[in-house]
Amino acid sequence: MEYGAIDLHTRYSQIRIVDAEGRVRLDRRIATTVADFKTLFAARPPLRVLLETGTESEWVAQVLEACGHEVIVADPNFALMYGQRSRRIKTDKRDVAALAEACRLGIYRRAHRVSAAQRQERRRLVVRHQLVRVRTQAINLLRAQLRQEGYRLGSGAAESAVTRYRRLSVSETVAAAVTPLIALLEHLAPALAVAEAQAETRAAADPITRRLMTAPGIGPITALCFRATLDDIGRVRDASGASAYVGLVPREASSGERQRRGRITKAGPPMLRSLLIQAAWRVWRARASSGALYAWVERVAARRGRRIAVVALARRLTRILYAMWRDETDYRVTAAA
Repeated sequence: MEYGAIDLHTRYSQIRIVDAEGRVRLDRRIATTVADFKTLFAARPPLRVLLETGTESEWVAQVLEACGHEVIVADPNFALMYGQRSRRIKTDKRDVAALAEACRLGIYRRAHRVSAAQRQERRRLVVRHQLVRVRTQAINLLRAQLRQEGYRLGSGAAESAVTRYRRLSVSETVAAAVTPLIALLEHLAPALAVAEAQAETRAAADPITRRLMTAPGIGPITALCFRATLDDIGRVRDASGASAYVGLVPREASSGERQRRGRITKAGPPMLRSLLIQAAWRVWRARASSGALYAWVERVAARRGRRIAVVALARRLTRILYAMWRDETDYRVTAAA
């Protein structure tokens, strides 16, 4: 059997194929396109191909699998996969040679390949997230431009920013300057309204997201994002592993009897982490309906301060959501002690 490896890049990729004894059968650089991969791999007998997980990895893996090959999408954080590769002299040819040897010897750790349905959900959520960011930036810029001329944009929801602006009697020069921002906000409003409505429909149709939404502070977007990010609950070992994956555990540099913990690691998906922290703030504000969960975060806040307590609550929410999904149980509000 032959073994292949691909060092993937946006424009060009390095390919290497070796036999069972490690002899090089092919070492070539090709354009990172569907046509070039099909041309190279379609005519070859079945082989095992290893590539690192990345932006292009999934579609490349699907092209190779359609050509009849076994594809390993590997975790690039698994250092043993690179053997004796020197960091001081790093080239694509050296990288692909290390990957080909790892493929031949079986020295790799498989990365999780997200299901097609959840990849599509991630795309929708990322697009919505970017639209929200653009709206936030536009409102902040509008607010700053108005303040420079002595006007104040009243506080309120982002959806009502244009309405609040129109209540102001601004000068013609200011109005002319901010007209593009107002037009942008008016254009974004229906697109975001459609995205929100569609998200609510998708969340209501999925039994897992419906269950997650029974937890305090968790709405359709957070539930969909949690579902799409983890994809398969079985790939996370336990609840603490879920919070570590999201990057909500503190950094630690402990040795011997010395124990030092710092800020959260912020590893993993930033969008989900941000949504979980927003959910924690919602729990903080909805005191009456959160029961023991609010009582717990209030005790933490008394010792460590509100901001640290809310991050700790986001970490706890992550673990609660993981357990609900794993155990197939809805959230049950318990009274504060």
